[in-house]
Amino acid sequence: MDHEPLVVGDSPITLDDVLAVARGGRLAALGVAARERMNAAREVALTIARRGDAVYGLTTGVGVRKRDRFDPFVAATADRRLVLDHRSGSGPRVADEVVRATILLLANNLARGYSGVRPQIVDRLLSALAMDDLPAIRLYGATGQGDVVPLAELVIPLLGDEPLAAKEGLSLINSNAFTTALACLALADARRLLDTLVLCAALDLEALRGNLSPIDPAVIASRPYPGFRWAASELRAVLDGSRLWRVGEARNLQDPLSFRNAAAILGSAHGMVAFALAQLDHELASSQENPILVVPDDRAVATANFEILPLAAALDTARIGLAPLITTQLERLVKLLQAPVTGLSDGLAARAEPGHCGLSEITFTAQAIAVEARLLAQPVSTEPGSSTQAEGIEDRLTMAPLGARRLSAMVELGDRLAALALMTSCQAVELRGSPLGEPLARVHATVRTFVPFVAGDETLPGSLDPLVRWLALGRATWDVSRLPTRRP
Repeated sequence: MDHEPLVVGDSPITLDDVLAVARGGRLAALGVAARERMNAAREVALTIARRGDAVYGLTTGVGVRKRDRFDPFVAATADRRLVLDHRSGSGPRVADEVVRATILLLANNLARGYSGVRPQIVDRLLSALAMDDLPAIRLYGATGQGDVVPLAELVIPLLGDEPLAAKEGLSLINSNAFTTALACLALADARRLLDTLVLCAALDLEALRGNLSPIDPAVIASRPYPGFRWAASELRAVLDGSRLWRVGEARNLQDPLSFRNAAAILGSAHGMVAFALAQLDHELASSQENPILVVPDDRAVATANFEILPLAAALDTARIGLAPLITTQLERLVKLLQAPVTGLSDGLAARAEPGHCGLSEITFTAQAIAVEARLLAQPVSTEPGSSTQAEGIEDRLTMAPLGARRLSAMVELGDRLAALALMTSCQAVELRGSPLGEPLARVHATVRTFVPFVAGDETLPGSLDPLVRWLALGRATWDVSRLPTRRP
């Protein structure tokens, strides 16, 4: 845990900043420059209010009540009422890491100085990061068009009896902080899954005694896709010291496509996740405020900054990229259990005797996992909106929260399939008896601390959950110190 608080508002926030706060327990504090910027924007809000300009959420109501004009210096309870009215979430509460990320991203959006919210409101939000008992945000309620429901659930318990001034109610609930938090965590996990599946692919090649010609330097040079070059280079690194580099070691001139095309499929997924990460970077650097206050001009400008389609579509893209990678991993796992493909025993059984099926029966579990993961790739950002809200004005939705949740679910399934794949390839490697290069030897040794070799009359391990948790924490790449640390 970093003991220095993250400074919010003085420089752009990054995905690593979000992860440090959400998962690493880092605290955060409003920056000096951001505090000055917020105070200046608040003065502009007061100036506009005194002039009586029609400004959404400042001197008018919101949604269907946008035609209602009121004096913000008199209607002191209107902003709190606005927040209270939107607490309509449903379902289970989200994980604390999502709540912490949401707090940070909401504070960061306000700290940009476009909202007119007072700095003490952000101070109050960020102080909650030190709480053991965080507010409950329920899972269902956000549609990816301004997270009014989950943010209302968040801010009321955090602010307590803190009075809200004009426009603060709207600014506290109209960003996409909750959706962006879900996206940050999901994409970070997707990025990590790519590293895990590189290791799985490399061990599969060792288990098959596969042909490494598709990642020959000449092949890498002939194919300019950045993702392919990344994947091929990563595979070459983890296969360092492998006997498969020797002439004549490969069993086949042309391996099955799921083996031969491993770098191309990994590279395709890498490119799509990299695209989504780039879109996330843009979102983290953007204001999600409506309307924004333009301090130099003493004016307010209505926006559509809450339109998060670029990120919603990118989350769909990331899942579409991961789905073939997961189904290809399934194909390699199944083939490693087939004697005609491997030249080893059926099911990788340690003894070729009646009743010894080895690992054969894990095929059902692996297939169930991969099929469910593939179905999660269906895009959601193309879903139609409803024109019934606010007299037909709120007629757009992106379902970006659902897209992020589906990505998280897909990654979790990917981890489970990876655990099965590692168990399978390690069994095959041991049956084959060929030594591994140093990087994969460490992976193999670590997997064996969770999953023993299935020999003789031994049955399958009762649970792979400890290995799955190890993978989900990124231990597969941290444990192998020689692996490259490049990311999409």
